[in-house]
Amino acid sequence: MIAAVLALALQASSLPAEQDPIGDLIAAAGGDDEIAVTTVGEFRAFSGRCSGAFQEGGFLLCNYGPMTRVTLGDVTADADQDGWAALAIPRRAPESLPFRVEFTGAQAQAGVLVDEFREISQREYRLQRVDGVPQSTVTPDPSTLPRRQREYAQKQEAFNSTWDGQGFLDGFIAPADGRVTGVYGSARVYNNGDERGVHWGLDWANVTGTPVVAPASGLVTLAEPDMYYEGGLIFIDHGQGLVSAFLHLSAVHVEEGQYVEQGQLIGDIGAGGRSTGPHLDWRVKLRNQFYFDPQVLLDLDVTGLRGE
Repeated sequence: MIAAVLALALQASSLPAEQDPIGDLIAAAGGDDEIAVTTVGEFRAFSGRCSGAFQEGGFLLCNYGPMTRVTLGDVTADADQDGWAALAIPRRAPESLPFRVEFTGAQAQAGVLVDEFREISQREYRLQRVDGVPQSTVTPDPSTLPRRQREYAQKQEAFNSTWDGQGFLDGFIAPADGRVTGVYGSARVYNNGDERGVHWGLDWANVTGTPVVAPASGLVTLAEPDMYYEGGLIFIDHGQGLVSAFLHLSAVHVEEGQYVEQGQLIGDIGAGGRSTGPHLDWRVKLRNQFYFDPQVLLDLDVTGLRGE
């Protein structure tokens, strides 16, 4: 690791100098002398450049400056022109994951910082029993297979969106009012049957027609009024492939390709698809890799990273 290389990458960062712990460490090391970041304790100054939750189902927004690549476990993010890089942690993860930052902005040279012992908080997930679900959405008739295959491909294409905006910097607000009836990560049993997968979203129950708004700004990549499993369905890419999905809508008020502002009306709560009653199921996925917990977005605070 070459101090001059790191310094060049950091000078390109949009963060103010007084909030630059990496620059401070370089200065303390004596300018162009070689730096050895070898222990977890030393690395904590660097990992402080991330905001979010180092936990199963967590989301992280990091800023180490432009032309950097940040890796946590198997998830890698290339920073955008302002240095922002989005990472997520799957529902099940080991207690520690390698955390790596590569500075790639100095021609053939590159500086690398590595923390091999980034602790990940473990979670316990409950089993949730849901009765009254339309049996056709639990064990579909084979005749519906072509439709389900077509809709699956449509959803995959929308999840692969790569909008270059920065809606994630808005922070996130709840997309609807209501009573929380389902949380991320719980295993589901439908109609007193066998366990059928995992609930990947955050549910709000309310009357049909309750407004649903964009939790952050972004680009609408899917807007369909009647999908087999989801009923009315909307996807919004908030930047870097961070995609929100809104399920079971009774009305869709946006179109694919439309830009929406935070708080803008996008749809109405409904009970379409695999549902026992009117509610919103909000899910979030990063670069079509896996779903993470929407609650961590509601708790996300990026003001420190933005220098505010």
